[in-house]
Amino acid sequence: MENVNIKINGMPFSVPAGVSILEAARTAGIEIPTLCYLKEINEIGACRFCMVEVAGPRGNRLVSACVFPVNEGMEIFTNTQKIRESRKMTLQLILSTHERKCLSCVRSGNCELQKLCKEYGVDDEGRYDGTKPVYELDTSAPHMIRDNNKCILCRRCVAACDNQAISVIGANARGIDTHIGSAFEMDIDNYSCVSCGQCIVNCPVGALYEKDDTTAVFEAIQDPDKYVIVNTAPSIRVTLGEAFGMPVGSNVTGKMVAALKRLGFDKVFDTDFAADLTIMEEATELIERVTNGGTLPLITSCSPGWVKYCEHYFPDQIDNLSSCKSPQQMFGATMKTWYAQKFGIDPEKMVVVAVMPCTAKKFENKRDDQSAADVSDVDYSITTRELARMIETAGINFNLLPDEQFDSPIGEGTGAGVIFGATGGVMEAALRYAVEAITGETLTDVEFKDVRGTEGIKEAEYKVGDLNVKVAAVSGLKNAEKIMEDIKAGKSDYTFIEIMACPGGCVNGGGQPVQPASVRNFVDLKALRAKAIYEADKDLPLRKSQDNPAVKMVYDEFFGKPGSHKAHEILHTSYVKRSLYNK
Repeated sequence: MENVNIKINGMPFSVPAGVSILEAARTAGIEIPTLCYLKEINEIGACRFCMVEVAGPRGNRLVSACVFPVNEGMEIFTNTQKIRESRKMTLQLILSTHERKCLSCVRSGNCELQKLCKEYGVDDEGRYDGTKPVYELDTSAPHMIRDNNKCILCRRCVAACDNQAISVIGANARGIDTHIGSAFEMDIDNYSCVSCGQCIVNCPVGALYEKDDTTAVFEAIQDPDKYVIVNTAPSIRVTLGEAFGMPVGSNVTGKMVAALKRLGFDKVFDTDFAADLTIMEEATELIERVTNGGTLPLITSCSPGWVKYCEHYFPDQIDNLSSCKSPQQMFGATMKTWYAQKFGIDPEKMVVVAVMPCTAKKFENKRDDQSAADVSDVDYSITTRELARMIETAGINFNLLPDEQFDSPIGEGTGAGVIFGATGGVMEAALRYAVEAITGETLTDVEFKDVRGTEGIKEAEYKVGDLNVKVAAVSGLKNAEKIMEDIKAGKSDYTFIEIMACPGGCVNGGGQPVQPASVRNFVDLKALRAKAIYEADKDLPLRKSQDNPAVKMVYDEFFGKPGSHKAHEILHTSYVKRSLYNK
């Protein structure tokens, strides 16, 4: 790429032609603050906080660094008195309509607006105070609360929703009355929101947050009549550390288990067990469809955001979905049937808590046909963020904890279960089982690297016995839309497709720790977190689901074999056709 010569604050730099001033300054070690900007998602220059001065023949002018491209000979100033005053005034104007209940805000201490106000010396002085609209909370969604009293109209949530091909929110009204909402001022739950939570994780302030179940979980732990089991999804181990200041991609499995035990759960288990169980059922279903002429391509059903999207936007194609419950639901169903019987526990007194990277899991555990023991398979699904808050509330010093082990027997998982956390992981795990099941030969090289990586659509074709198996791994619902349109038009020749609602898969889920735009714009969170997932897989002695001794035990003692009638009754589910305007 051709470079251009510029000056930033009087210092010469050579930077790629056409990059924004924001990106050019970053290469020079200068951080220009932003509020609305999200790289490749929300590049609208709306908040006017990233203003810098650019020299010109008629004097310096203020421009938005996030969208203004550099050119040869440009002179840029990023920290003049004029710029500081402009940024301070912008913050004061934002605060004039902002609810300033910072002490009780869920984002206090991790709020981009709060941080900038501190840096620029803006307090609660109310310089521009005047009319301040008051909004009722929108609590209609099963997973989320919208508080427009704290919204700064950056439109990052709108862009995230559009990027997911959902677009059920936008800017309503004009002027002082402008606010983010759904069409006709109806609650969001009346529309086809899929609860993916990408709006939450990209919000810079506390205007969006998940419905918090931590109080209910604490109460269950304290109830002597309840037997409380917690299980953690594969990706939590490589993201939870971020909530305690650790580098992105830190694997904190041992500390996470230690923290959960100190919180007082009766058993601390690994969802990897249920991920392995899912592979046994899903791969068996794939083989059954391929050999007996079932509906193809088979599409994974692990991601509840994707499943709900399919029900809303492609209802005539729900037969392509695997009937398997997700690992979260399989875990709960197994606990309240096999485990309850084995250890003499009343399912009605058992509380199953799932720690998930995904806000859509809060919707999933309330779906119909998710109650194998005539009680909900999963009682509470909490996000990574909620777990971090529980740990902090309990006074547990996470960084000083020793490494401890999951409880037996459901603490055993394989590398195949671990890689569920990254896009392409479910596909790779299924292939590790299906190849052996079809060929009858032991798989020595278990890595299917063609389906790895953070690209939105990855394709591969494998020769498995006498079969040519064409697969795709898809993440992000905009990419899912492309794939589904091809299937609908009869252009697809895939055998098996993995779809995850969130870009990059569960490691980038809507329930993961919030990172500010200054990190999201320049650090590939998806890649670093996924790298840690694959490193964890590589270090495990067992890397194929069929080798998990706990899974073998459950089949021997209870289910019989993968795909059995009993397995279908407990581990499989059904779907419904939904319109675009209902829940």
